[in-house]
Amino acid sequence: MGNTSWTSVSHFVLLGISTHPEEQIPLFLLFLLMYTINTSGNFALITLIISAPRLHTPMYIFLSNLALADICFTSTTVPKMLQNIFSPTKAISYLGCLAQTYFFICFAAMENFLLAAMAYDRYIAICHPLHYPRLLTGRLCARVVAVCHVLSHLHALLHTLLMGQLDFCAENRIPHFFCDLYPLMKISCTSTYLNTLMIHTEGVTVIAGALACIVASYACVISAVLQIPSAHGKWRSFSTCGSHLSVVAMFYGTLTWVYFRPLSSYSVTKGRIVTVMYTVVTPMLNPFIYSLRNGEIKGSFRKWMNRMQTSFFR
Repeated sequence: MGNTSWTSVSHFVLLGISTHPEEQIPLFLLFLLMYTINTSGNFALITLIISAPRLHTPMYIFLSNLALADICFTSTTVPKMLQNIFSPTKAISYLGCLAQTYFFICFAAMENFLLAAMAYDRYIAICHPLHYPRLLTGRLCARVVAVCHVLSHLHALLHTLLMGQLDFCAENRIPHFFCDLYPLMKISCTSTYLNTLMIHTEGVTVIAGALACIVASYACVISAVLQIPSAHGKWRSFSTCGSHLSVVAMFYGTLTWVYFRPLSSYSVTKGRIVTVMYTVVTPMLNPFIYSLRNGEIKGSFRKWMNRMQTSFFR
């Protein structure tokens, strides 16, 4: 193995979710199906939002960016995992591993920030509906999206640079399906104190800050909704937030379980399974969660399909 200024290994071996040969083909088909549903569903959602003028509002601009982040998030890990299932070496280069870590953290952080922006959008829409067009203008929405992108890249750059300072002396086998932070830190032969400290300080601040914004926004939303006299009005207001809360619960629940614990108590086996939830399952379900419970998206989809049929049979 060649030496570099950072490490004594030139590549890593990604052992994957399972090492049992009889499980490889079922796993390949399962993850290929989930990846196909994820990319096609989120791409269809983006296309629908772009093609329907009535959906050119801040909420759906945030949602289209979330769908794009979901596609990129899953594409960072799943294609390489599918390739490695039938690869005899299951190798990924050292720089390739760092690049995968960078983009994985970046798109996870982007989803985190966008979920907070969407919660704030619901707060303005329900608690201050008359001021909604003035408070959330198209220019402000574009700035918020730009800030989400910049903060996500800075967050990823910090943790990737810290990972690049670790030494990997002999062990280069990662018992995971991608280059995640904790599995890499587990096989490092140097101190990971600074890496762990940054995860539990800067990382917690990024996640907890966004989560606090979401919780505060929905606390105000619930307070406002409870003051609506009619049951129909309450249900209509809550229904616009239900899909977003479902995504928030799945994303933050699994993310917190994996990372916000001491490195010594991290279980690679359990971590692999939980990681699949927020890296593959949640992005796959997002377009369905937001579409099936959203009347505007369903109405725009029906109009879009009618236009497609009219154009096809013309």
